Amino acid sequence: MKDPVGRPMTRSLKRRMRKTLAAALSVPLLAGCTVAGSADAGGDTQIVVGYQSKTINTVTAGTLLRSLGYFEKRLKQVDPDYSVVWRDYDTGAPITAQMLAGKIDIGSMGDYPLLINGSRSQAQGGDARTSWIAVTGYNLRGALNSVVVAPDSEARTLRDLKGETVSASVGSAGHGTFVQAARRYGLDPGKDVKVENQQPTVGASALQSGSAAAFAQFVAWPGLLVHKGQAKLLYDGGSLDVPTFHGVVVRDQFAEERPDVVDAFLRAQIDATEYLHEHPVEAAESVASTTGLPVEVVYLYNGAGGVATFDPTIKKELRDALVQDIPFLKSIGVIDEPLDVGSFVDDSHIRKAVGASYDRQAASTANPAAITGTDEVCGEKVGDPKTAGEVWVEGERETRPAAGPVCLLKNVRKLRRDGKKIKAVFVPDTAAGTRWFADKQIWVEDPSAGDARRFQPFATPEAADAYLADHSGAKVVSYDEAVRRA
Repeated sequence: MKDPVGRPMTRSLKRRMRKTLAAALSVPLLAGCTVAGSADAGGDTQIVVGYQSKTINTVTAGTLLRSLGYFEKRLKQVDPDYSVVWRDYDTGAPITAQMLAGKIDIGSMGDYPLLINGSRSQAQGGDARTSWIAVTGYNLRGALNSVVVAPDSEARTLRDLKGETVSASVGSAGHGTFVQAARRYGLDPGKDVKVENQQPTVGASALQSGSAAAFAQFVAWPGLLVHKGQAKLLYDGGSLDVPTFHGVVVRDQFAEERPDVVDAFLRAQIDATEYLHEHPVEAAESVASTTGLPVEVVYLYNGAGGVATFDPTIKKELRDALVQDIPFLKSIGVIDEPLDVGSFVDDSHIRKAVGASYDRQAASTANPAAITGTDEVCGEKVGDPKTAGEVWVEGERETRPAAGPVCLLKNVRKLRRDGKKIKAVFVPDTAAGTRWFADKQIWVEDPSAGDARRFQPFATPEAADAYLADHSGAKVVSYDEAVRRA
């Protein structure tokens, strides 16, 4: 197809011509309507952003970004007539549906919903096509997804769920983690286990009522139920060692027509990410107040040294994981059409927003918000992310760093003796390195490990059992006993 002077037409030019023709033919029908990226009755141009407030690893492109107002500030620098409409959803599915209908311009969601978004937008084609343009939070080992069971459950591994019902949101990353992990235990999720397709709120109730033996979900549901004493961790997604992440997706047509708006959004996301790194407690409190989640749960995932690492660059490990996830989604019938990941991934926008340091930043997987400082009780510098923990004292604006599990226990003991009220204690699991609540872990005492490693925390019964099997003199002790004797 050629333009009026005989030159080949680009895709963007074809779109503009189609839009012009469509507008000419349908003005009477569209009068008074407002759609994404269009002018409202007052003359302002609305940019519509879809997000998930309780999917807290998207906060730098959603909840936190909205509360800080960074996007609006950047947008006004582009054009004072721009305004932002924020639309909050429970999952990524309705965001995808609204994007395909041209009613949402920019969205944020988890990796599996991103794949579904890309697959369906490519299948629909034309102006419906979308691209993945940035990352919000990620975990290279997959620890953002977990499987929990009731506090009194006798299950110690996923193998113990054979013949039981497991609640999961089919097609979500939490569901994918469960299915892939269950297969490693020799279970056929379609035969040996009944997977009940439920929204997280429904599944949480099913677990408490006993109609489901386990609950497989994404952040922040597992941590929330464990924190509230309504569940205990059975399987840590970090044991799967498959990256999981959340990201930003945009309508291609919108990005082509308004690259300055996309640039403003990504620069605002970078601003929000820097705020989260520099003010982790305040950021967690802001998200908690907006979502109703306990601040301790938000901080577990999003705080310094948290389960999630926040970095907007698109890393090779995450791109590769996206490719590896496609067969699973096809196997459960969520993706029917082939997906060209190469054309779906577009890092040109975030590359421009980050600038000259992009390649170096994208190549690094170190947490920019690692726990640092000095452990005042042990007198040691804190630096190893595999062992560094934190103690959060009620009323304090900063957490206290601990060099390792034993030092963390010593910190807790001293604070208790000093009459301090402790809000939360976080420490990485010995087996997979996943940060978890210290008082919800299984503590093992191993006299042969030496004083510095005498007490070690394990997030799951299976991890603790494996350690005990290899260390004949080791034994399980309660958290309070470990604190007293550290």
